[in-house]
Amino acid sequence: MVCLNALRNRWILAGLVATSLAACTGQTELTTDESDVDSESASASSSDVIKIGALMPMTGDLQAFGETSLNGVNLALDEINANGGVMGQPLEVSVGDTQTAAQPSIDAAQKLVSIEGAIAILGALSSGNTIPVAESITKDNSIPQISPASTSPVISTLADEDFLFRTVPSDAFQGIALAEVAREQGLENVAIIYVNNDYGQGLAESFQAAFEGKAGTVSGSVPYEKGQASYRGELQQLANEGAEALLLIGYPENGITILKQSLEEGFFDRFIFTDGMKAPEVIDAIGADILEGAFGTVAQSDVESEAYATFNNAYEEKYGELPPKPYIDTSYDAMMILALAIEHSGSTDGGAIQQAIREVANAPGVEIKPGEWGKAVEAIANGEDIDYTGASGSLEFDDNGDVAGAFAHWAIQNGEIITVEVFEPER
Repeated sequence: MVCLNALRNRWILAGLVATSLAACTGQTELTTDESDVDSESASASSSDVIKIGALMPMTGDLQAFGETSLNGVNLALDEINANGGVMGQPLEVSVGDTQTAAQPSIDAAQKLVSIEGAIAILGALSSGNTIPVAESITKDNSIPQISPASTSPVISTLADEDFLFRTVPSDAFQGIALAEVAREQGLENVAIIYVNNDYGQGLAESFQAAFEGKAGTVSGSVPYEKGQASYRGELQQLANEGAEALLLIGYPENGITILKQSLEEGFFDRFIFTDGMKAPEVIDAIGADILEGAFGTVAQSDVESEAYATFNNAYEEKYGELPPKPYIDTSYDAMMILALAIEHSGSTDGGAIQQAIREVANAPGVEIKPGEWGKAVEAIANGEDIDYTGASGSLEFDDNGDVAGAFAHWAIQNGEIITVEVFEPER
């Protein structure tokens, strides 16, 4: 079915049956909702369309965040196309399913660049997917890439030739933020189980250093492999050390299994989470009463800002209530920045777009907020510098393509995910 769908999509797009057959490698191909594309864009030839590739986890461990993150992308896409597109041309997004795994991410990125003709890549979400794509696809093809969710500290020093950016702060800071919250909650001894990839390892190390620096004890830290039927061995090892709570750094699919087995065996009943577990699906699977009081951290913008309010209102108008999940606002911002960089550069050349990313996101310049694509195009046409202030906050890219940011202390109360406070951790 996947190959047939890919064949049909390629026939519609280009009428090249042979190319479609070559593309049928078992990867799921997704495109933006046809209802989001106006009749003029739909009838335009491929040469009239500017295409961006989006690497999203439509399946796998991070599936819970794939659709909502894509909503953020499409929200920006709608606004841009409703206001004349980019360089006067329709903007289109082709989606590749990362399956929350490295090799499928590489394959999907290769297809987006080589076959779909994407001139920039948005994604992936998982650091373990973003890093290999940056190293083997975007860097080698001089294609700019912006991840809205990859937080591994490894990315800061990655040899990516400055083609990789991200709209979320590094976990070097989330670890500090989480340690602060854990100590404020009175915890002194914590065990850690983390997904065995760049995200999990980097955040576990960051938290442990910060927590121990605040006179806390990490009694054990154990990695886990995705896709296992049982994690009882890892949990048994950690439970023997007398920790008061388990810090689970992972994603919903396997994270839910870990939580269930921990509770069934009586290993842990108090839990700490990070951004990767901030999903209502976790509460639904485990039970609101059981997870009452569980808490975590996530990169979070100022929800009281005008920029966030505009984004939130636009999201609700199109999709309904904004769910309590991360990466939606940062996905919107990543899409806006890529489009602004193309508009500013006046080119579809990857190197030119990459050079323009800091120019449209960093101060000084005319402030551009969500919902102001038309204002941005006019300012660029007038030769003015612009400074994009995103739904997720100010986005000032440093030499590593990183941004600073605040974090939210979130908690589960009465079956709901609530924000306790938004704060900036110690630097």
